[in-house]
Parts: sequence; structure tokens; C-alpha cells
Amino acid sequence: MISKQQISEIISKYDLDDLAIATVCSHSSLQIFDGARKEGLKTIGICVGQPPRFYDAFPKAKPDEYIVVESYADIPKIAQELVEKNAIIIPHGSFVEYMGAKNFAELPVPSFGNRAVLEWESDRDKEREWLEGAGIHMPKVVDPEKIDGPVMVKYHGAKGGRGFFVAKNYDEFKQNIDPNEKFTIQEFIVGTRYYLHFFYSPIREEGYKLSNGILEMLSMDRRVEANADEIFRLGSPRELEDAGILPTYVVTGNVPLVARESLLPHIFSLGEKVVEESLDLFGGMIGPFCLETVFTDKLEIKVFEISARIVAGTNIYTSGSPYSDLIEPDLSTGKRISQEIKLAAKLGKLEMIVS
Repeated sequence: MISKQQISEIISKYDLDDLAIATVCSHSSLQIFDGARKEGLKTIGICVGQPPRFYDAFPKAKPDEYIVVESYADIPKIAQELVEKNAIIIPHGSFVEYMGAKNFAELPVPSFGNRAVLEWESDRDKEREWLEGAGIHMPKVVDPEKIDGPVMVKYHGAKGGRGFFVAKNYDEFKQNIDPNEKFTIQEFIVGTRYYLHFFYSPIREEGYKLSNGILEMLSMDRRVEANADEIFRLGSPRELEDAGILPTYVVTGNVPLVARESLLPHIFSLGEKVVEESLDLFGGMIGPFCLETVFTDKLEIKVFEISARIVAGTNIYTSGSPYSDLIEPDLSTGKRISQEIKLAAKLGKLEMIVS
């Protein structure tokens, strides 16, 4: 991974009055560009192939300029061009997944957040070490031979739900598993899925205070998955199984959610524990992150995964959410990222929030 010292040397040559926000034209780029424009920052869209035409339909979210590459593997070739434009990369799920965590970790361009989190987030064993070390209640891990009820089998990395499957016994597991993929098996928790969108700032002081900085909870959502959300209209689980129709969990969209207000203390406690543990493990998880949870009928909250960057579920709230509006009207996660960058530059603390 590129060193903090190398990034500091690059940042030292930046014109802080002429910063640009750069990201790949995918995932959550519309709100990232929109938020940057609202904060008066230039925007650079990195696109694989020709610039997507749909940006023309959304002028407030269209990047000021494009840099075209032939493939994600070619992004390192434009690193110097990005540096010359005083660019700060905003990572998102598509950016990191398709470029590859290892290649992204070596990219010699300042990136918002702490790249050290990649090691802990992309490996499900280390992710569990992190979350359980924070005192988070997670679904238990199940050995393949000991499957005696519904379990969720997940491959490592951010794949938008692709390849996940439910198995009820060892035979079903063997029928569906890809032996070439690294996987984790978790007990299947019955409840409602909530994806909680947090933001950690190490430089702000007013708000929900942590040992260093503050924690914000900007929004929450639930994912729409194909075909799991509609499949049972066709029949009972046994009828579907007999017909060879199995549920899949590919994310196709998102819907907004608001939690019972009485659960907010517990929700903030979860975010606080995860951030504090990250500070001890690898120097902190900076900026947006998402706790992927299940709320049970006993009002327990079980965390089954963490995404340590902006997630697509925040796209619902380009003009603010019921929570972020109580911080500042019209506050999206994309806008909040640009605010943090501007404040850090103003305070001479940019090196604290980039890596």
C-alpha cells in the first residue's frame, strides 16, 4: 500500500484553493458530483469507455470534465494527470471492487479516507475480528458439515449480493458452492434488514462525541434484491424448490427506511464501537461507512457486515434524509464528503482525512 508519507508529499504540492473531487462514473457518483458542486469544488469523472450519456440528463450532477480509460486496470496510468489537477479520489464500491483492492491501495493519488481499512473490510475473517473485537453481536459462523438449518453463504469482497445463496443443509451447500471462491457461512437471521449510513469525522468537535472527533448518522435504507424480494409470489418455498426456482440476492435498488426512535441510542452505540475499534486497529475509519444489520422482533440488532465507504443506499437521499435534515437541510452523504475535505483544507488538516 502507498505510504502515508508519499501521500503527504503529494498533498504538500496541491493548490488547496483549487481542489477537485474525482471518482469513477458509477455507483454513487451522481450524488458525489452534485455534493461537490454544491460545495464549490471542481469535479472529474473517470469513465471506462465513453462518458455515460445519462449525465447529460442530470446537469447538476454532471462532472466538469471526464478522463477516459479503456479499463479499470488503466486507472493508475492517469494518476499523474489527477495529481496535476489537485484531485482527491472518492472511493466507492464499484471503484474499489472493479479496480481491485490491491491496485487501489497502491494508487498514487490522495484518496478520501484511510486505505488501511481495505485489509480489514475485504477479508471476512478480519472483518469479523474487527467487529467482534468492538463488542458487536454478529451472526455465528457455521462449518459446512454442521449446517442444520438455514445459513447465508457469502463470497468475499463487494459483489452487490451476486453469488450469495441460502443453504439449509450440507447437500445444498455442496450443490451451490464455487470451490474457487473464498467464502463465509453465517447463520440466517430472521428479521428486517436495515443498512445504517454513518459518517465519522476526526476533525469536527460539535456533535456526538467520540474519543476523537464525532459520529453522524445520516440515513438508512433497505436493499431491493432480485429475485428474493418477489420470488414467493410464485408459490411456497417448497413449490419453488420443486420447480428449480431458487432465490438470488443481486442488489437492483434501494428503498428508504426510518427506525423507531427508541432504537437510536443502540444504533449510535454500534457506530461508536466500530469506529473506536478501528482507531485502535488501524488508525481509524474516516468518512462514510455502513453497518449492514438485521433488526429482530426482539428489537435486537445484529451486524452481519460493514462497508467502509459511501454505499449506494445513500443515493436515495441526494437532497437529504429525515436524519441528515436534522443536521443540515439538503445534506447528502456526497455533500458531506466535500464539506469534510473543504474543512480539512481550511484547517490545514487535509493529511488527517486522506491516504
